[in-house]
Amino acid sequence: MKIPLSYNARSLVQRPVSTAFTAVGIALVVAVFIGMLALANGFRSALTRTGSTQNVLVLRRGADSELSSGIDRESANILAAGPHIATGPDGRPMVSAETYVVIPLPRLGEDTNTVANVVVRGVSAAAWSVRNNIKVDEGRKPESGRAEICVGKKMAGRFNHTAVGETLRFAGRPWTVVCRFSANGSAFESEIWGENEQLMPVFRRETFQSLTFRLKDPGAFEEAKRSLETDQRLTVDVHRESEFYAQQSQVLGRILQVLAVVITSIMAIGAIFGAINTMYAAVASRSPEIAVLLTLGFHPRSVLASFLAESALIAIVGGVLGALIALPINGIVTSTTNWANFSEIAFAFRVTPALLLAGLVFAVVMGLVGGFFPARRAAKLPVVQAIRG
Repeated sequence: MKIPLSYNARSLVQRPVSTAFTAVGIALVVAVFIGMLALANGFRSALTRTGSTQNVLVLRRGADSELSSGIDRESANILAAGPHIATGPDGRPMVSAETYVVIPLPRLGEDTNTVANVVVRGVSAAAWSVRNNIKVDEGRKPESGRAEICVGKKMAGRFNHTAVGETLRFAGRPWTVVCRFSANGSAFESEIWGENEQLMPVFRRETFQSLTFRLKDPGAFEEAKRSLETDQRLTVDVHRESEFYAQQSQVLGRILQVLAVVITSIMAIGAIFGAINTMYAAVASRSPEIAVLLTLGFHPRSVLASFLAESALIAIVGGVLGALIALPINGIVTSTTNWANFSEIAFAFRVTPALLLAGLVFAVVMGLVGGFFPARRAAKLPVVQAIRG
């Protein structure tokens, strides 16, 4: 015979204070667990969204990031004339040779000595069509031949002089902010864009850092990769853009996941001990009830399962509460350093249904671990001793 769950539910109501404290302890652990994983999830999502499966990113052979790459103009012209490049509505190839520079900028409202590294990307006019996730939200695109820039959406409110119409100084000269763009939450939203031919001279660059083009046939990536990497005139590595940016997120993403596990594991120990104390107290106070259950013919395994279920119920309440505590952080923008290029990237916490489910499962595991030994003691309690208790 199985002991009904209603018996456990009534028992929890009779011990509201200890039950509430245990549930809150589990809730706090679950909230931190979900929050840390949402941080890693948001960072990974921002970089994954940066690339497109339709685009190809070309870097110098051996370069593991745009910052360490270099492509001279002759190579860029050869790449731009490739047969695998799609053409836009105007009949021109959809290819953008780009410069990539990291500059220090003072944060908004802070001392000018407090700075963050920001990416300045020099692009061609075709970049706005090659990257189909780019949308100008305010203002207009920079005009050719002018010292004009466009700032990413997540730059706003974080750095001085980044509003449309303001003037931002870097590289020894002023730049007029003429637009603000969004990029579907990707890492591009943490960058400053301008015309490559305007940016290269002020940064004393003679080469591009990367070249991005739209594939005529998205399924022909391997063919394009083989053709370009075996071309004797070129010394390049060819990447599918989406895969390249996804790889950029792996190192920091894994570090954040490890931190989430380590921090929450330490906190979980306290929550588990709380569950152990609560359930031991329940066993001690309900010894006569346990004796009655055993006398009525309930198997010790049923008693064990009943107390485990009770501990799991407390954990489920804590897990749901923890998920509710963590849910409001979804969409909150924060920033960290992208270790691939040492620049700051802004991204939003991303709480998904899968993370909420993981938090609930984690809570149940804590409850079962915390309730096992008290439940085992209840199941092995001699009837005579239980009656005396």
